[in-house]
This record gives sequence, C-alpha cells and structure tokens, in this order.
Amino acid sequence: MNSTTPAILLVEDDLNLRLALRDNLENQGGYGVEEATTVAEARAHLARRTFQLILLDVMLPDGDGYTLCRTLRQEGVTTPVLMLTARTLEDDVVRGFEAGAQDYLGKPYRLRELLARVGALVRRGGGVPVQVLRFAGYRMDLDRRKVETPEGKTVELTRTEFDLLAFFVRERERALRRDEILDAVWGRDVVVDPHTVDNFVSSLKRKLGWNSASRFALQTVRGVGYRMELEGS
Repeated sequence: MNSTTPAILLVEDDLNLRLALRDNLENQGGYGVEEATTVAEARAHLARRTFQLILLDVMLPDGDGYTLCRTLRQEGVTTPVLMLTARTLEDDVVRGFEAGAQDYLGKPYRLRELLARVGALVRRGGGVPVQVLRFAGYRMDLDRRKVETPEGKTVELTRTEFDLLAFFVRERERALRRDEILDAVWGRDVVVDPHTVDNFVSSLKRKLGWNSASRFALQTVRGVGYRMELEGS
C-alpha cells in the first residue's frame, strides 16, 4: 500500500460483500484497503497501523460495531467511522452516532453514495490521526511504533513484541486465550506453537523492566492464557 494512498480498514464478515466493497474502494475510489472479519482482527489491524477511515459492520461474529466504536473512542482513537448495516431504524442510527460514528449507511447501498460519503469522511479527517496508547505511565505511539517508559526512555521491541503489547493494552483487564492472542498478533494463517506466547510475554516483561512494584502486570490465567492488569483500574 502506497504511503500517500488513504488507508481504509474494512470490517465486514460477509465474504461476498467484503470482496465487492474492497474492489470498489480500490478500483473506483483509489483507496488502500485492509480487511477484518471480527472485532479481534479489527483491533489487531488498528494496533499495527493507522487508517484514514474505518468501514464498520454492526453485526460481527465476536461482538458488535457499536461496542467496538465506543471502545476505540474511549481509548483515544479518532479515526472516522462509517457504520454499514441493514438496521436502519432511527434508534439504531442514533445508537451508532452515540457510539462515536461519523456516518451511517444502510444496506443495500448505492455505490456512488458510498464513495461520496467515504471521500467526504477521508477529506474531513485530514491527515493520519495520531494514535497513542497509555498504560501505567508508559506511552505507545502506534504511528511511530515507539514505546517509552514513564521516565521517557525508549523501549526497543521487535515488530511482534510491539503488536503483542498493543493487543494486551487494548484488551486490558480481559482474560485472553492463547489461540486468540495468536490469531490477533501472528495471524490465523500462521502456524505457531501456543507456548510461543509465553516466551514473548517473558521477553516483554524483561524489556519493560517489570517487577513486583510495577503498576501493571501480565498475569497468567491458568488454563486460559494471559490478562493485563493495571494498578487502579
């Protein structure tokens, strides 16, 4: 994807609709498109890079677009969101705006209208939105892929370590299964030993300087996986 091409995250679990949308956005609109079919996949994409727009289906296999949009806003993600849904009752539309969406388009939609709304939101959004995650005094700049300690020192992380940490921070206080972590960080098409997660967690603790007095913990959940716990949350 060219760095000057506006990037769109398309979150849609219907295969045929997703392929048609991607084709139209790339060929008719000139956008770069990345796809996600679940909430977990969408969050993994957002942990890795920034987008000029999120096209978000309301009904997803592991959650709903309203909750995802609301959570992203609470985390400080300002990327414009265009909701796509067959549910066009007034209450549904209001719910989308209350969750933080900028626009709402009902299915079936007309291609020209979709492209017009996408174009307007991308232009309105201006440049690439800054995405910064914070936890226990640490600062994660998702654009620059840089982590700083509470003292302002840079933490040198590999690509996978950075993606794993971003996933833990976004999903903090929730027990995460090892297979869920592997799908979100390594990808579903990559075969990885589940215990690889353990090795990476140990590496993260070491590089972040974790000790018993730290304001965060990557807690082992027996028989499940891990949970990031933050002091005072």
